[in-house]
Amino acid sequence: MENTFPVRKIIHVDMDAFYASVEQLDNPDLVGKPIAVGGSSVRGVVSAASYEARKFGVRSAMSGVAARRNCPDLIFVKPRFDRYKEISKAIRNIFYEYTDLVEPLSMDEAYLDVTQNKKGNPSATLIAMEIRKKIKDKLGLNASAGISINKFIAKVASDFNKPNGQKTVPPEEVLPFLEALDIKKFYGVGKVTKEKMYRLGIFTGKDLKSKTEAFLTEHFGKSGTYYYQVVRGSHNSAVKPSRIQKSLAAERTFNENIASEVFMLERLKQIAEEVERRLKKNKIAGKTITLKIKYSDFTLQTRSKTLPHFVSSASLILETVKDLLFQEKMQESVRLLGISISTLNNEQEKKKTLEQNYSVDVQLKLDF
Repeated sequence: MENTFPVRKIIHVDMDAFYASVEQLDNPDLVGKPIAVGGSSVRGVVSAASYEARKFGVRSAMSGVAARRNCPDLIFVKPRFDRYKEISKAIRNIFYEYTDLVEPLSMDEAYLDVTQNKKGNPSATLIAMEIRKKIKDKLGLNASAGISINKFIAKVASDFNKPNGQKTVPPEEVLPFLEALDIKKFYGVGKVTKEKMYRLGIFTGKDLKSKTEAFLTEHFGKSGTYYYQVVRGSHNSAVKPSRIQKSLAAERTFNENIASEVFMLERLKQIAEEVERRLKKNKIAGKTITLKIKYSDFTLQTRSKTLPHFVSSASLILETVKDLLFQEKMQESVRLLGISISTLNNEQEKKKTLEQNYSVDVQLKLDF
C-alpha cells in the first residue's frame, strides 16, 4: 500500500559565530580581528570564536591558554549573556512573523516548520532568504540556513554554505544528498563514532546505507537504528514549539583546585543559592538532584538522588547535595562543582505533539 504522508518544509536557522559577531557588532574596533569570547586565564575556556580566529584553529570549548598558543594576536572578550539573550529574543520574534512552529535549540539556532506559514509563501527557500535578510537589516548579523523535508537534513544542510549562506535539499534530492554525504557531517556522529565507523569501512552515507539495521545495532546499540533510518531520509520528529525544560543547573570552575570538603561545601552553598534563584525565576521545582564533580585530572563524576517531593529552596537542595558529597571519598582534588535539578514539575503540564510520519519515497511536487 502506498504511503501518502505529507512531507514537511523545515528550515534550520543557525547564526554565524553568534557571541563573537554580537561583540563585533557592538564594538566596530573588533571587526575583522580574531576574537574569542571567554577567559584567557589558565582556567579560562573559549565560549565562541570569530571566523578570523577559527582560521588559526581556535574553537569553542578550547582552553584560553591553547587558544592563545594557536593565535598570539587573539583578543579575548568577556561574555555578555544578557546582551546575547536580548538579540536572541529579537531574532525569535522575526521567526514568529512567519510561523508559530519554532523550536529553539539554543540562543543562536532554531527549527521552523513553514509547511503552512503566515505569509502564505509556498517556497521554504524564499522564506529562509527573507528571514536571513531581515535579521541582517534589523540586527546587523549574518545567519545561515538549511531547508529540507525534516529536521535532520535541514540541520546538516545549514552547515554547508556557512557563513552567511543557505542550502536547500528538496524531496527528490534527499537520498542522493545523504548517500554522498561524508559520515562525519551526519548530525549525531561525533569524533569517537566517526572513528569507529571508519574502522568498519563506513565513510559516506552510501556506505552507511549498505549496512543492515542488525549490523548497525550490533555495533552502535540503539543509535544504530537511528543511523539506519536517517540515512534513508526517515526522521519523523516534528518541530516542537513548546520545548519543556527538563533540567536546570549551575556550576563553578575554581581558580585553584580544592581538596578540602569544607571549602567544597562553601562553594556548593553558593551554587545551590544560584539554582534556587533560577528555579524561582522560572517558577518551577524538581525532585532529582545531581552533584557534578570534575577532578583535577579532568575526570567527571555525577551523583544523583531523587526525592519523594518537589524542592526549590537552596537549603533543601544543599541538604541532599551534602549527602551526595559524602557518599564516597574524593578521588582527587576538585576543579569544578555543579548542581543540577531535574524531574521538574513543569513536565506534568507537557502536551504531546502529534507527529506525522512520512515517506521520502512519495514523489510529491512541492515548491521548495
